[in-house]
Amino acid sequence: MCLFSYAEDPDPDEQAPAGLLFVPVRPHATGPALRVFRTPLGERTAVGFTRQDLLTGALGAGQPAILLAEPALRALTLPLGVGRLVVDPVLSAPAVTTKPVYAAEVPARAL
Repeated sequence: MCLFSYAEDPDPDEQAPAGLLFVPVRPHATGPALRVFRTPLGERTAVGFTRQDLLTGALGAGQPAILLAEPALRALTLPLGVGRLVVDPVLSAPAVTTKPVYAAEVPARAL
């Protein structure tokens, strides 16, 4: 007898609604402006967090945010050509610099 009920498991391709999201914004003279990010491969993406502490952990304590429902966030970003939404991202990297780093510039203990 099988212990698992596969008939009730959700399909991995089906997206469950995220509900209200804390969405990072930038202050602007006319009101808050939605921040759009890039994936590691360069694709533009909207970002939302299910909790304020997750937003603070990823983007810092000074990051302003507004509450938006997932459908509203998608409706705002779709006309911009942003079809991807990442909920609760945890990894971030510093901006890529174009200046090459030479071995002579790296301290000896780092090598």
